[in-house]
Formats: sequence, structure tokens, C-alpha cells
Amino acid sequence: MPYTSEVYYCSHQGSDRENNNVILIHGAGGNHLSWPSELRRLSGINVYALDLPGHGKSEGRGYQTISQYAKSVVNWMDQIHLQKAIIIGHSMGGAIASTIAITHPQLVSGLCLIGSSLTLRVSSEIIEALSQRNTLSKAISMIIKWSFSDQSSEELKMLVMKRMMNERMSVLQGDFIACNGFDIIEDANSIGCPTLVLCGASDRMTPPRQSELLATKIPISLLKIIPESGHMVMMERPSEVAGIILEFILARRF
Repeated sequence: MPYTSEVYYCSHQGSDRENNNVILIHGAGGNHLSWPSELRRLSGINVYALDLPGHGKSEGRGYQTISQYAKSVVNWMDQIHLQKAIIIGHSMGGAIASTIAITHPQLVSGLCLIGSSLTLRVSSEIIEALSQRNTLSKAISMIIKWSFSDQSSEELKMLVMKRMMNERMSVLQGDFIACNGFDIIEDANSIGCPTLVLCGASDRMTPPRQSELLATKIPISLLKIIPESGHMVMMERPSEVAGIILEFILARRF
């Protein structure tokens, strides 16, 4: 798990084909472990799972705009000589992935946007609560409550909450500020690569109707809604999500 351009990442080398590359970009307050092993080790695919700047084991302080995070991923790709990849992003990671597809289309052969949207509006109450030590726990508890379906285990919820609590408060707040400023309503139709839009049927953070609208705006898109799962669908239903993504990749022959 090396560092490159201040970014810590793990990689699974499953193919010797240059066009079989996948990048996993986690959401707000997450890290590469936000992706279960089923997704970090896709069969026959080279998978790179990042810790965004300021997150997990990466250096830096994090950012407050999606465009800055997108530039950091583009710079990392250049540093490791990754010329093109299918980029898979969850929530804020989906915003970063779609931004790269819009601003640097030559780097993106395909997209998978999980729990994403054309915009990612965040309550000002949440952003404010994340800036105060005495309200931080309450804010994170609220985020966790809205991130999982009722079918999800308490153990999984507590694991994600613990990880989020370990992130620096300024980084966590910055992520949600970045999400709040994200908007590709006017630009989504310029995404030219095949795109899989995937969400949980019980997602309360980015409800299915937002994924449906996102899919209608992207010219070459496929929408998949996973039943009995929430915003953290890839953690709640890892095998199913991995299967859908692998099928999408193989069918498109990237």
C-alpha cells in the first residue's frame, strides 16, 4: 500500500491488460476501507482504492470543494502513470468521479456512481454541528442513521461511525461543505462514457429518484436499484454490488 502524491492507496492486480483498471473513490468521512473486500478485489480487474487527501492514511488536510479533490485524483493518476480507468465513486466520491469525467474525459473509460446525484445538498445544521466538538458525535450519529437501511446490522453502523469519528473534525466538515457546493445539473449531459448509476432502494441521503434523474441526464447510462439497502449499499450488499459492477464492466468490454 504505497504513497504517491500524498495519496495512500491499496491495489489489487488482477489483470495484465492496460484497460482493465478501476479506481474506487470513497465518500465523505471515509477511506479505502469504505469499500468491502469484494469490491477491492474484483476478479480479473486491477483495482486501486484510495484514501483521499486528509483521510485515512493519506497526508494533507482535505479540501472543501469537489474540484480540488478531483484534481488530486487526476494528479495521482499521473504520478502512477495510469492513463485511463473506470472510476467508481460513492456519494462524494461519485461527485469527484463525475467531475473528472466532465473535466478530463480522456482519463475515464467508464463510471459507476453509487448513491450519487446531480447535486449533494447538505443541511447547514449538519455542517455547523460538525464544526463543534460538543456536537460532533450527535452530527455523526445523525449521518449514520440516514446512511443505512433498517435491515443493516448495528455492528456495521458502529464500525462506520467509529471510522468517521477517527477522521479530523476539519476534514469531515470540509467534505460536507464540498458536497454542498457540488452541482453538475448543466454538465452531466457532457459525460460521454458508459455509466452505471447504482443506489439502494431505501437510500435516505440520496433517494432513488435522484439516481433516476442522474441517469436520465447522462447519455449512456444504466440504472440499478438494490432492494432493502440504504446509502451505504456497497457495505450492506457487497457481493451483489460487486456482481453488478463486474457484469457492467464485462458487458461493456472497456
